[in-house]
Amino acid sequence: MIKEIKGGICAVDGVKAFGIKEGKKGLAIIAAKGNAAGVYTKNKVIAAPNIVTKDKLETNGGYLEAVIVNSGNANAFTGEDGLKDANEMANTLAEKLGVDSKYIAVASTGVIGRKLHIDIIKEQINTVLPNLSSSEKANEETMKAIMTTDLVPKGFAVEAETALGVFRVGGITKGSGMIEPNMGTMLAFIYTDAEVKSDILKTALKEATSKTFNRIVVDGDTSTNDICLLTATGKSGVVIHSYENTIYTEFQNALEAVMKELAKMIAKDGEGATKLIECTVTGAYTEEDAAIAAKSIVRSPLVKTAIYGNDPNWGRIVAAAGYSGADFDQACISLVVADGCNQVSLVDKGKLTKNDETTLANLKKVMSAETIYIEMDLGTDGKKAATAWGCDLTYDYVKINADYTT
Repeated sequence: MIKEIKGGICAVDGVKAFGIKEGKKGLAIIAAKGNAAGVYTKNKVIAAPNIVTKDKLETNGGYLEAVIVNSGNANAFTGEDGLKDANEMANTLAEKLGVDSKYIAVASTGVIGRKLHIDIIKEQINTVLPNLSSSEKANEETMKAIMTTDLVPKGFAVEAETALGVFRVGGITKGSGMIEPNMGTMLAFIYTDAEVKSDILKTALKEATSKTFNRIVVDGDTSTNDICLLTATGKSGVVIHSYENTIYTEFQNALEAVMKELAKMIAKDGEGATKLIECTVTGAYTEEDAAIAAKSIVRSPLVKTAIYGNDPNWGRIVAAAGYSGADFDQACISLVVADGCNQVSLVDKGKLTKNDETTLANLKKVMSAETIYIEMDLGTDGKKAATAWGCDLTYDYVKINADYTT
């Protein structure tokens, strides 16, 4: 059984954290020892901290003792100086913690192409370190420290009761713009107190990412700094050393539950967003087909703007699925739009239900909700399904990004 608990990452045994935010410049430190794995940006312009952290995990046996994160400066496209600064962040923290710097991960978020103010970061390290704790307040301050254009901090945790005992999974994330297609200007730090080997962590993280963070779209841009790290402290006593038993499935379910909620939080907090869009595509030959159709719909600027304006122009949804590349026949599809309480059937097995003024008025009312559910059945003989999340596209998105550095 999986249930939500309070505390985010600090609900996980073995995790201490804290952060500060000074204007646009923030710094967070998360101290937790254990096996670890990561996934990173697919952008070919890769930020220095990502390069440094990926190299560490590939050469140190997949183990971390702490993570240091700064916001306000991405330390991306900064050349050799950027690599030196990222390593200096790790080395400074390692020295103060009395550990080897090869076990310190680094992450950054903010403006691309600007040199890091390493002296400011060193001062912030001295401020943050004495405040590390496992309190709910520490989790809150850590979430706030890594925010950029985010309007709200984002964290979620669950507790799983199993035949082998109880373990927890908790995570925090930041992200609001440059979201999609393979994560986006998003940082995520996930922790569990289960004991899990690093190779199993890597498999579990990749699988969970493919179904959560890789299925959210805000604006279709991919950041240079995307990173998600998963660390297992092993403090609960629940051991997961094989894929061949039910405990692995229970761990995977708990991990995906946390990451799914974090993904939805990012989509809902998209820059300038007023509505969350959840699109589920069923009746596909493959899960990949279902996923690309769902993402195509939540990515479409025409769908996103129609939802913002409560414009019942539902044909845009069908068009977005049509150019997605998913395999289906337009003569077989079905489409329903809902708000969680009411739903409007628009297409049933390739035929219009009622495209009259009453139907469009009902659709307009449904589209005025804070969360819009789009359900499309591709009508094939396949049984695969996938869900993607996005947000509407508003005037404020343009304003936020037009003034980002000023």
